[in-house]
Amino acid sequence: MGSVKPNYIKNFADDLMKTHQGVFNNDFEHNKDMVTEYTDIKYKTIRNRIAGYITRKAQVRGE
Repeated sequence: MGSVKPNYIKNFADDLMKTHQGVFNNDFEHNKDMVTEYTDIKYKTIRNRIAGYITRKAQVRGE
């Protein structure tokens, strides 16, 4: 069973995916680099959570 993501992670990830459509895919390492490039998040754990959530959403959508 997976962990429940906080709403701020989901909202931030959804905003990133809307503003930068077509940039994110189902590769975690790529998404992590893109989150680093497009944001100024200081903490590695928050960056990784956002990238992981984006990766999971991309996998479910079949991108």
